[in-house]
Amino acid sequence: MLAGSDLILVLDKGTLIEHGTHQELLKAQGRYAELYGMQTAAYTSESLLTKARVSAGEPILSPTVTRQLIAHVADTGAAARRQHAVRMLRLLSEREREVAVAVGRGRSNAEISGELFMSIATVKAHISRILDKLAHDAGLTG
Repeated sequence: MLAGSDLILVLDKGTLIEHGTHQELLKAQGRYAELYGMQTAAYTSESLLTKARVSAGEPILSPTVTRQLIAHVADTGAAARRQHAVRMLRLLSEREREVAVAVGRGRSNAEISGELFMSIATVKAHISRILDKLAHDAGLTG
Protein backbone atom coordinates (compact mmCIF):
# COMPACT_ATOMS: atom_id res chain seq x y z
CA MET A 1 0.00 0.00 0.00
CA LEU A 2 1.30 3.42 -0.91
CA ALA A 3 0.40 5.04 2.41
CA GLY A 4 2.96 2.87 4.22
CA SER A 5 5.81 3.36 1.74
CA ASP A 6 9.09 4.94 2.84
CA LEU A 7 9.55 6.71 -0.47
CA ILE A 8 7.18 7.28 -3.37
CA LEU A 9 8.51 8.41 -6.73
CA VAL A 10 6.15 10.12 -9.19
CA LEU A 11 7.26 9.98 -12.80
CA ASP A 12 5.82 11.77 -15.82
CA LYS A 13 7.06 10.40 -19.15
CA GLY A 14 10.16 9.04 -17.44
CA THR A 15 10.97 12.26 -15.59
CA LEU A 16 10.86 12.39 -11.80
CA ILE A 17 8.39 15.12 -10.90
CA GLU A 18 7.74 14.40 -7.19
CA HIS A 19 9.11 12.26 -4.40
CA GLY A 20 8.43 11.79 -0.72
CA THR A 21 6.25 9.89 1.70
CA HIS A 22 2.53 9.50 1.22
CA GLN A 23 1.78 12.25 3.74
CA GLU A 24 4.38 14.63 2.28
CA LEU A 25 3.06 14.20 -1.24
CA LEU A 26 -0.56 14.67 -0.18
CA LYS A 27 0.42 17.84 1.69
CA ALA A 28 2.25 19.17 -1.40
CA GLN A 29 -1.01 18.84 -3.38
CA GLY A 30 0.82 17.99 -6.60
CA ARG A 31 0.30 15.29 -9.20
CA TYR A 32 0.44 12.47 -6.62
CA ALA A 33 -2.33 14.06 -4.56
CA GLU A 34 -4.40 14.53 -7.71
CA LEU A 35 -4.01 10.88 -8.78
CA TYR A 36 -4.57 9.59 -5.27
CA GLY A 37 -7.73 11.69 -4.98
CA MET A 38 -9.07 10.37 -8.29
CA GLN A 39 -8.41 6.79 -7.23
CA THR A 40 -10.01 7.31 -3.83
CA ALA A 41 -13.09 8.97 -5.37
CA ALA A 42 -13.51 6.14 -7.87
CA TYR A 43 -13.14 3.51 -5.16
CA THR A 44 -15.53 5.33 -2.84
CA SER A 45 -18.22 5.81 -5.49
CA GLU A 46 -17.91 2.16 -6.56
CA SER A 47 -18.12 1.05 -2.92
CA LEU A 48 -21.23 3.17 -2.36
CA LEU A 49 -22.82 1.81 -5.52
CA THR A 50 -22.00 -1.74 -4.45
CA LYS A 51 -23.44 -1.16 -0.99
CA ALA A 52 -26.63 0.28 -2.50
CA ARG A 53 -27.01 -2.72 -4.79
CA VAL A 54 -26.43 -5.19 -1.97
CA SER A 55 -28.93 -3.41 0.29
CA ALA A 56 -31.45 -3.56 -2.57
CA GLY A 57 -30.97 -7.33 -2.67
CA GLU A 58 -29.02 -7.43 -5.94
CA PRO A 59 -26.23 -10.00 -6.24
CA ILE A 60 -22.73 -8.55 -6.52
CA LEU A 61 -19.59 -10.27 -7.76
CA SER A 62 -16.17 -8.84 -7.22
CA PRO A 63 -14.17 -8.08 -10.39
CA THR A 64 -11.83 -10.96 -9.54
CA VAL A 65 -14.70 -13.44 -9.22
CA THR A 66 -16.29 -12.07 -12.39
CA ARG A 67 -13.06 -12.57 -14.37
CA GLN A 68 -12.73 -16.12 -13.03
CA LEU A 69 -16.36 -16.89 -13.90
CA ILE A 70 -16.01 -15.54 -17.43
CA ALA A 71 -12.81 -17.52 -17.96
CA HIS A 72 -14.49 -20.68 -16.67
CA VAL A 73 -17.59 -20.27 -18.85
CA ALA A 74 -15.55 -19.37 -21.91
CA ASP A 75 -13.33 -22.40 -21.44
CA THR A 76 -15.90 -24.96 -20.31
CA GLY A 77 -16.04 -27.75 -22.86
CA ALA A 78 -14.19 -25.87 -25.58
CA ALA A 79 -11.30 -28.33 -25.68
CA ALA A 80 -13.64 -31.33 -25.66
CA ARG A 81 -15.76 -29.84 -28.46
CA ARG A 82 -12.64 -29.11 -30.50
CA GLN A 83 -11.37 -32.69 -30.06
CA HIS A 84 -14.78 -34.08 -31.03
CA ALA A 85 -14.87 -31.91 -34.16
CA VAL A 86 -11.40 -33.09 -35.16
CA ARG A 87 -12.46 -36.74 -34.68
CA MET A 88 -15.57 -36.16 -36.78
CA LEU A 89 -13.59 -34.49 -39.56
CA ARG A 90 -11.22 -37.47 -39.66
CA LEU A 91 -14.19 -39.61 -40.73
CA LEU A 92 -14.43 -37.63 -43.96
CA SER A 93 -12.37 -37.93 -47.09
CA GLU A 94 -10.23 -34.97 -48.09
CA ARG A 95 -12.79 -33.88 -50.69
CA GLU A 96 -15.66 -34.24 -48.21
CA ARG A 97 -13.73 -32.08 -45.74
CA GLU A 98 -13.31 -29.40 -48.41
CA VAL A 99 -17.06 -29.46 -49.04
CA ALA A 100 -17.81 -29.44 -45.28
CA VAL A 101 -15.56 -26.42 -44.75
CA ALA A 102 -17.27 -24.59 -47.62
CA VAL A 103 -20.69 -25.38 -46.14
CA GLY A 104 -19.44 -24.14 -42.77
CA ARG A 105 -18.45 -20.87 -44.41
CA GLY A 106 -22.02 -20.46 -45.62
CA ARG A 107 -21.37 -21.19 -49.28
CA SER A 108 -24.29 -22.31 -51.45
CA ASN A 109 -24.14 -25.52 -53.47
CA ALA A 110 -23.53 -23.45 -56.62
CA GLU A 111 -20.69 -21.52 -54.96
CA ILE A 112 -19.10 -24.75 -53.72
CA SER A 113 -19.44 -26.20 -57.19
CA GLY A 114 -17.55 -23.27 -58.68
CA GLU A 115 -14.89 -23.08 -55.96
CA LEU A 116 -14.13 -26.82 -55.93
CA PHE A 117 -14.62 -27.45 -59.67
CA MET A 118 -17.35 -30.08 -59.36
CA SER A 119 -20.94 -30.33 -60.50
CA ILE A 120 -23.77 -29.29 -58.22
CA ALA A 121 -24.94 -32.92 -58.22
CA THR A 122 -21.50 -33.98 -56.95
CA VAL A 123 -21.62 -31.29 -54.24
CA LYS A 124 -25.02 -32.60 -53.14
CA ALA A 125 -23.71 -36.18 -53.13
CA HIS A 126 -20.76 -35.15 -50.95
CA ILE A 127 -23.05 -33.31 -48.55
CA SER A 128 -25.32 -36.34 -48.34
CA ARG A 129 -22.35 -38.63 -47.55
CA ILE A 130 -21.03 -36.14 -45.00
CA LEU A 131 -24.37 -36.07 -43.21
CA ASP A 132 -24.64 -39.85 -43.32
CA LYS A 133 -21.15 -40.34 -41.87
CA LEU A 134 -21.50 -37.72 -39.16
CA ALA A 135 -25.02 -38.76 -38.16
CA HIS A 136 -24.04 -42.44 -38.04
CA ASP A 137 -20.96 -41.73 -35.89
CA ALA A 138 -23.03 -39.54 -33.57
CA GLY A 139 -25.54 -42.38 -33.11
CA LEU A 140 -28.33 -40.45 -34.82
CA THR A 141 -29.19 -43.21 -37.28
CA GLY A 142 -31.03 -46.39 -36.60
